Amino acid sequence: MEARSIRVPEDRIRENYTAALGLMAKAAPVAANVGNGTPGVARFLPPVGSAPVPRQSGPQSGTLESALRGGATDPLLPPERHAILVETRRAIAVGMTIGEMVVEPLGYLDLGTRKRDGRLHGADLDRFQSLVRVKAVVSVFAAAAHLSSTRQSTPAGGETVMADLPLTSSSDTLTWLSQTLAAAVTDVGDADLDATVARVCADVMERIQNESHAAMGEHGASFAAMTFAVEADSFHLQGFAQPGARRKSAVTVQFKKPEEVVGNHIAKAQALRMAKMMACHDFEAGKNPFVELGGFVFTFIGDGNPGTGKTTLIQMTAGLLKQYCDVGGYGFHYENFGVGNISEFQGKSGQNCEAFIARVLDPRVLGFGTIDDVDQVAGKRDDSKSSAGQQEVTAALMEAFAGANTVVRGNCVFGMFSNYPEKVDPALRQRAGARWLVDGPQTRADYVDILSLLLGKNHEIPVGEHDLFASQQIQKMVEQSYDGFSVPTDEKLLAVWDEQVRRNGEPKTIAELGAYLHAIKEMDPRFTGRAIKNITDAVKFRAMDFDLPDDWFATPESFMRLPYDRKLAMIADLRKPITVPMVLQEINRYAESELRYADKSDEAEVQGIVRSLTNQTKARSIFAASASAAAFAAGVE
Repeated sequence: MEARSIRVPEDRIRENYTAALGLMAKAAPVAANVGNGTPGVARFLPPVGSAPVPRQSGPQSGTLESALRGGATDPLLPPERHAILVETRRAIAVGMTIGEMVVEPLGYLDLGTRKRDGRLHGADLDRFQSLVRVKAVVSVFAAAAHLSSTRQSTPAGGETVMADLPLTSSSDTLTWLSQTLAAAVTDVGDADLDATVARVCADVMERIQNESHAAMGEHGASFAAMTFAVEADSFHLQGFAQPGARRKSAVTVQFKKPEEVVGNHIAKAQALRMAKMMACHDFEAGKNPFVELGGFVFTFIGDGNPGTGKTTLIQMTAGLLKQYCDVGGYGFHYENFGVGNISEFQGKSGQNCEAFIARVLDPRVLGFGTIDDVDQVAGKRDDSKSSAGQQEVTAALMEAFAGANTVVRGNCVFGMFSNYPEKVDPALRQRAGARWLVDGPQTRADYVDILSLLLGKNHEIPVGEHDLFASQQIQKMVEQSYDGFSVPTDEKLLAVWDEQVRRNGEPKTIAELGAYLHAIKEMDPRFTGRAIKNITDAVKFRAMDFDLPDDWFATPESFMRLPYDRKLAMIADLRKPITVPMVLQEINRYAESELRYADKSDEAEVQGIVRSLTNQTKARSIFAASASAAAFAAGVE
């Protein structure tokens, strides 16, 4: 799901100034919720343009203005206190505008007109009331977030006293915000005023975050994917994320260093390249040179037997990205979507997945999202044993990875990992642009290295005749690993290759390479156009498979903060030419991975049928024996 960026028009904000000031002048308590926090019956408030509450000749007791004035007799507020009034008015106007912009495309204005005319009933009335709640909760959160962004102080300690949150209208929630501010700043001195306002905003946003799911309903995921920009204030709001708050990973990650990953040479090299590619993202331009030049990996799948190092690769990749973000001063967000996100409630699993995708896509950070054990999380569409929640996750991932609205900016990557990739829906699996075979330690040197690494240093056992970790030097091993795919190793693919070589010799032109691809298609109909795209993406990745100088990432000024065009030119100068051996190796790597997945899937299906037939035969034998015994007993009687 693309994170939609929406500009908030300045003229609409200013149109709401008068209404915002009217809400700030209300001193009477707002309508309380009914029962155990259940909102009362929603009433219709005309859209913006309705008559504001008239201003009194002086501030009413209980308003924000009267609280800021305190016992002073001067009719004018001191500048720092007057500034809070001005900033609160603008924040409320911004909140009103964003709330309107969220619900208007959903038919809010038309439903409101029909409600006012007494022509709204049944399901339409329920829909209108749900939109009233959406507008209310979005407006108050946006207002608190905007006011928070103007504060210079960190939030003060203590707890903000808040009345029940009214969801009867956006006017009520925004009045509630103003009155909560008024109660908090009463009798607060100038030195603590800014920090107190910051604390109220933070507490209000946290409360809205806790209550937003019930209030937003089906609109929660779409709002989470929206980013609103108020350009005059350099203010950006994405969903219910607190602006300026340090993003927390959904999972605590123990980062690993590259030398702590034994074996998996190609996968490790790809992870290292991918991390540096993401660090080249330009946040001002909103794009990445590697997306423009080719070779950027947006999605990948890593597969291998249990215990071969998939989790360690995740930890290494996340650690590298975090390190680069710390150097560049960028935000970093890592999150894993796992089986715990599957819900028993219809539609909730899909919403959870869409919200996860939106958080990783956040254009303000470098994002790394993983779906570990994807075969358990996302179900095959033709598998009757898959739950509705798993099917929802599959649909959400397919739309996000290669849907009509997918936009690759180059600030995030999604990785799927599985011990049983053959159980993943083929269409979802083919949306992975890169394949990482995670086969773990393979050589004698690998096993010596991993034993030494895991034993630690609390021993005096001699190493013996072995150069520790020399074989883990990626530059030495990767080319050897790639060379292993110059000729297919899978029996079926090797037969196709031998036939092509017999007829035409080894491919040397695009036409001959295309003929080889077509021959693979004839052997396996699942080898489609998407497979060709994934192969060419991998080839472009290989063309960009060079070491970006480490000193580029030592300081922000060396590379990361340079203008986008300068970055683009520096990277383009390092690009390698695409060669025939490179293309052949990637064709064979991809084709062998698909055949490996298909063979495992077919074998699993065959074993399932054999098991079923065996059980049926055994059941018939038991049934026949019991029937004979019963017949014999009946004859004796």
